[in-house]
Amino acid sequence: MQQNEQIIQTEYSEIMQKSYIDYAMSVIIARALPDVRDGLKPVQRRTLYDMHELGIRCDKPYRKCARIVGDTMGKYHPHGDSSIYEALVVMAQEFKKGLPLVDGHGNFGSIEGDGAAAMRYTEARLQKITQEAYLADLDKNVVDFVSNFDETEKEPSVLPVKVPNLLINGAEGIAVGMATSIPPHNFSEVIDGVKAYMKNPDITTEEMMDYIKGPDFPTGGLVVNKDDLLKIYETGTGKIKVRGKVEIEQEKGGKQRLVITEIPYPMIGANIGKFLMDVYHLVETRKTNGIVDISNQSSKEGIRIVLDLKKGVNVENLCNMLYKKTRLEDTFGVNMLAVAEGKPETMGIVSIIRHHVNFQYELATRKYKTLLAKELEKKEVQEGLIKACDVIDLIIEILRGSKNIKDAKDCLINGTTEKIKFRYKGSEADAKQLCFTERQATAILEMRLHKLIGLEIEVLKKEHETTLANIAKYEEILENRVAMAKVIIKELNHFQKEYGTPRKTVIENAAEVVYEENKVEEMPVILLMDRFGYVKTIDVSTYERNKEAADTENKYVISCMNTDKICIFTDKGQLHTVKVLDLPHGKFRDKGTPIDNVSNYNSREETILCINSLGNLLGKKLLFVSSSGMMKQVVGEEFDVSKRTTMATKLNEGETLLLVHILSETEEESIVMQTEKNMFLRFFVSDVPEKKKSALGVRGMKIDTKDKLKEVYLLKQEEKIITIKEKEIALHRLRIANRDGKGVKKT
Repeated sequence: MQQNEQIIQTEYSEIMQKSYIDYAMSVIIARALPDVRDGLKPVQRRTLYDMHELGIRCDKPYRKCARIVGDTMGKYHPHGDSSIYEALVVMAQEFKKGLPLVDGHGNFGSIEGDGAAAMRYTEARLQKITQEAYLADLDKNVVDFVSNFDETEKEPSVLPVKVPNLLINGAEGIAVGMATSIPPHNFSEVIDGVKAYMKNPDITTEEMMDYIKGPDFPTGGLVVNKDDLLKIYETGTGKIKVRGKVEIEQEKGGKQRLVITEIPYPMIGANIGKFLMDVYHLVETRKTNGIVDISNQSSKEGIRIVLDLKKGVNVENLCNMLYKKTRLEDTFGVNMLAVAEGKPETMGIVSIIRHHVNFQYELATRKYKTLLAKELEKKEVQEGLIKACDVIDLIIEILRGSKNIKDAKDCLINGTTEKIKFRYKGSEADAKQLCFTERQATAILEMRLHKLIGLEIEVLKKEHETTLANIAKYEEILENRVAMAKVIIKELNHFQKEYGTPRKTVIENAAEVVYEENKVEEMPVILLMDRFGYVKTIDVSTYERNKEAADTENKYVISCMNTDKICIFTDKGQLHTVKVLDLPHGKFRDKGTPIDNVSNYNSREETILCINSLGNLLGKKLLFVSSSGMMKQVVGEEFDVSKRTTMATKLNEGETLLLVHILSETEEESIVMQTEKNMFLRFFVSDVPEKKKSALGVRGMKIDTKDKLKEVYLLKQEEKIITIKEKEIALHRLRIANRDGKGVKKT
């Protein structure tokens, strides 16, 4: 062991705890959550800053997104190109952001969930608002710069954003143990809220909501729980109910159509397709017969989903059904969590604006301190040049009599004349009186001769007056908080006038949806399922007309009620249920739908042992036999469950079901168990005890360790003959024995 090595012994749990906490904080602070000051996640901040550094301004040509992503990843964000490009795409999507920060050129995806084209095909540049309100003043020392991941570059720890981006664009992010979900708001309303807070820092949430009415989603829609918003904005958490906007259009012949022109914000993406499928499912399952056709006619002009209706349909009740049964009414979960002062914090709307305003004062203070320092430097130089113009002959004499710049500079600053030759008497005495500053002396030595023209001197004096005015202005701003507030508000007014837009989302209190579901007329139907697993239901009269073909072509033919449920028992010990109403109902020659599509049954992994309606099982008993010979009887009421998939019986590990059989109430049945070594045991089914579905059951037959159960036969009065090695065996002639015996060998 080397002398400088040191082994630290500690608890493994402590190391794991510390490592996990470090990892969690890294994800929270450096990846998933936005900063309350600029409302940006690190990947968004770095992408915008990199575009700024590359000079991809709004008045410059677009640049390939691949270039932007590669540069950002190489310099600032070494976490993979997909996350950077995804952030870039989202910042360019008008349907996701209330204020897009990137101007995209090419396919940047659609509101219906289509993904953006590959980064090698798309181009982007900064929006004008991004340059003016997000990236301006970076050269004025308004924010701290920190080293990047390999300490080869510098990046801003936060962008000097001048508008409350966290509220304007909202945020979504999943960290470790926490998540953020902030809805977007109207640009003009948020600016009004900031100005109101600056005039009254003690403003309440209720008073703030006079300015910020509620969320303003880029997709529009209606927020229908206005009364809940106050609590949501006070606590920073809650649920916002959003509905799509539905219009009624009249057609010829008295028919009507529902047209959805705005959708709930959570519906954007793949959920539009899901909405169409949900409506189709409502029609298919006969939950409504008022919809004739549905079509998505959305285009660049906006959303337009059209539902053609039957004549005389109750439109209000149909709308309520869509709100209740589909995502036309959805919930936006609010959790206004952001990083504030280095730690995650859930904040109300006033708290977010307070952090933003404090940040604005900090930016303004640093900006005007930098500007003041530059004006003071300019003042010093200008005063030196003006003073130099008055003694320009002496300065020229000093320069002509100097051997080098150092001697001349020393004379101008300190009045040192020992190393300078003067042409005229008295000049040396005047030179000794000179006392320019270092900066003034440098400016004098660098001054060009054309500056001595009379007009140039006048210009210099006017510039000096302007500089003095700027110094007074900047000192007033820095010393007077009211003056600084006026400057900030003036800038906000400019942004509001330039980029403000009307509200899209309507805020109201709507009554709770009341949907009167049409009662399904109860009637008997016939379920048909062919050998390929395609299932459908038909009317009893249709079955009677095609009885022979139906019985021949289908594996299962079950009589049931249309309000019943179908129970599917599989060899894995599972019970899958499906409502009869969820099955397609139609003509005899209709193909039907695969049973896998309407239930949780998976035909590739499971085998159906028994299928019947719940109504046919109630009041009866089912016999279960497993591959290890365990068996039991279970009453049918045990399978009246609400879950789509549940355990039908308990099985040991590696065990499967061999038999599920509905027992007859009238005929005495016997059971024959056959092993692979042709051991047979026959006994009455009544010897099998009744158990719960969660029980393993009892042993039906003692099976040798080198043998296993092969077949199970249920016998009634009729004969049952099987063939083994070309020898017929009549099972009904086997001697009745007791359960749990070894049986007899037949060869």
